[in-house]
Amino acid sequence: MTDERLEVIVGNLLRAGVVLSGAVVFLGGLVYLFRHGAEAPAYHVFRGEPSHLRGVPGILRDVLALRGRGIIQFGLLLLIATPVARVSYLIYAFARQKDRLYALVALVVLLLLAYGLSGGRV
Repeated sequence: MTDERLEVIVGNLLRAGVVLSGAVVFLGGLVYLFRHGAEAPAYHVFRGEPSHLRGVPGILRDVLALRGRGIIQFGLLLLIATPVARVSYLIYAFARQKDRLYALVALVVLLLLAYGLSGGRV
């Protein structure tokens, strides 16, 4: 695999991830507006995301139930997963090319991503 081919694959992976996540968020927005668009917003009261939408199981339950907020959250999870997929692919590609140094660097980057996404808890 040449460097140009690797760049094309990684670029397409990033593009596909962003487009897919954008489409899912847009779809979730449409569902949410269809169901709640006529409600008057209460801006004087702050309401964060419900607790069940702060974890993957709750998000997946809402997606399967076709709830707009859950679909939007799922799209955001896809957006977060895009760079993780990129780095994971790079580890595979560099290992396949037997380029141990770059594979090790990519592995360190993946571990740092995982550490950051876990909230700094190991």
